[in-house]
Amino acid sequence: MYFMIDRRLFIQSIAIAAAGSFTSIRAGASSAFGPVLKDPNNILDLPEGFSYRVISSHGDEMDDGLLVPGRADGMAAFSGANGNVNIVCNHENRPSYPDFGPFGEEHERIDRIDTSKMYDPGHGKTPGTGGTTTIVFDPRSGATVHRHLSLAGTELNCAGGPTPWGSWLSCEESFSDPGVAFEFGAVVQREKRHGYVFEVPAAATAAVMPVPLCDMGRFKHEAAAVNPASGVVYLTEDRHRSLFYRYIPNTPGKLSRGGRLQAMAIADKPSFDTRNWDNPATTKLRTWMETRWVDLTEVDTEADDLRLRGFEAGAARFARGEGLCYAQGSIFMTATYGGPNISGQVFEYRLSTADGTDAESGNTGAVRLVAESTPQSVLHHADNLTMSPWGDLIVCEDTASHCGLIGIRPNGEQYELADNAYSPSELAGICFSPDGSVMFVNIQHRGLTLAITGPWR
Repeated sequence: MYFMIDRRLFIQSIAIAAAGSFTSIRAGASSAFGPVLKDPNNILDLPEGFSYRVISSHGDEMDDGLLVPGRADGMAAFSGANGNVNIVCNHENRPSYPDFGPFGEEHERIDRIDTSKMYDPGHGKTPGTGGTTTIVFDPRSGATVHRHLSLAGTELNCAGGPTPWGSWLSCEESFSDPGVAFEFGAVVQREKRHGYVFEVPAAATAAVMPVPLCDMGRFKHEAAAVNPASGVVYLTEDRHRSLFYRYIPNTPGKLSRGGRLQAMAIADKPSFDTRNWDNPATTKLRTWMETRWVDLTEVDTEADDLRLRGFEAGAARFARGEGLCYAQGSIFMTATYGGPNISGQVFEYRLSTADGTDAESGNTGAVRLVAESTPQSVLHHADNLTMSPWGDLIVCEDTASHCGLIGIRPNGEQYELADNAYSPSELAGICFSPDGSVMFVNIQHRGLTLAITGPWR
């Protein structure tokens, strides 16, 4: 669901914060919801009045007889039947780790799924253990109604994004070839190439037929966000030298019918490096830069070089493009390793009203850096993000210290909304129920999906 916010107010506020006026809630300032309190169950610290339910946990038996995979990552919530919410959740697993997969440590449950619906069965020995699960959640009772594997045989499904037509785009953060490989102490046998985006209808009641969207490019995908006005899909790449991509479908809403892949460039600065690593003043805060888009060729590449060829053709470079979300005419993106301190950046891409059409040449979009983390910032290593129903940006951290949920308010302040003080795990998959009453998040390493309720403002 796309929540409408005052984009101008939000961006003006976050720009002020980027100049150094963020309030450090972790240093003791008051937050929008009060300080986080110690959780007696040692799962997630939340402010007073908030509570969570564990609605799915790694190793639980699902309704299809398979097991909930581990390493839950990106996800989104959709309106379901009978007032329920359908949550489609990625699992960032490798075939070399069968104990994190849905089939059991010895793949003893693999006969419970139609192998024709497995993208890569791995010759029956090392099937892809990533993919997605779908959780049917009843927001009235807080109960999990049903769970099943909805995408099977893929690997390292990291983030992705919801579409306006009711599906989830699941992205493989992988670039693996068919054949035998020795990985992380195990022999892996693959049958297929990996590094693709797959579409999963939120209403699917069983595993879907996995179709790689090859025209969307083969690279280490991270997140996706759709412009609902044009149907153009924006994509990030989790590499130190990554590009910001977009896919213009031949038929909006029908991604499998093909389309064009492009990479964003700065109009008057070819091959521009946004990372601010070598020269902190290269990408200036709050400064709009007009953009253009570079057509990419051989996007279903055999070599892991799409980002390199795109940069040579003039595209801009980012430091680990990760989270994406759409909000009222703009796409917000995190670059987890951006900035002089390598602790993260937040960008806004203001969409052209002629997005993806021939008329765009005279009506271009623009991009700007709106925040860059410093040692004094509350937020470090921004990853998944979403716009809350009340207009705050909510961001998941992926850092070496406590990973939390950080809010950025319309007045520019940052605050800590939740803290994972009990495991060295990133938080991931932040999203809200369609009515905005429930917030969902994953504690990845513990394999937990939480539904959080409380006095949202």
